[in-house]
Amino acid sequence: MAKPINQSLNECLFFTVKKLDRILDKIAEDAFKTTGLAPTYGFIILSIRENPGINQKELAELLHTAPSTIARFVPKLEQKNLVSHEQSGRNTLLYLTDEGVALAKEVKEAWDELHNIFSDVLGEKEHDELAIHISHVGDQFK
Repeated sequence: MAKPINQSLNECLFFTVKKLDRILDKIAEDAFKTTGLAPTYGFIILSIRENPGINQKELAELLHTAPSTIARFVPKLEQKNLVSHEQSGRNTLLYLTDEGVALAKEVKEAWDELHNIFSDVLGEKEHDELAIHISHVGDQFK
């Protein structure tokens, strides 16, 4: 006898991960609202702050996203005068502008708030263990 669809969906890794993704995305969007940036843009800002002169390929690898995604996002951050770039041969090196540096503090506070929201629901230990476990699972599918 076949399983009911509800049970099948709840036991499906793809479906449950997408469900969680939609929920977490909404929470993250709300946490980052004060920055005026979507969470991905915020993580780009924090990554460049920590790695001045990072190139777009390295940034894409760090954020586990496609280089074409970074290539689309960076010009938008440049238009907001948050990021600047410098050509070094074939590489485009990324830096924060003064406005980007100033906004990075607010972005970090939003990220901390996001972490607190997740930890309040799951508990700090479970939050950290789950994030690490999901990261390891993702690495297995590469």
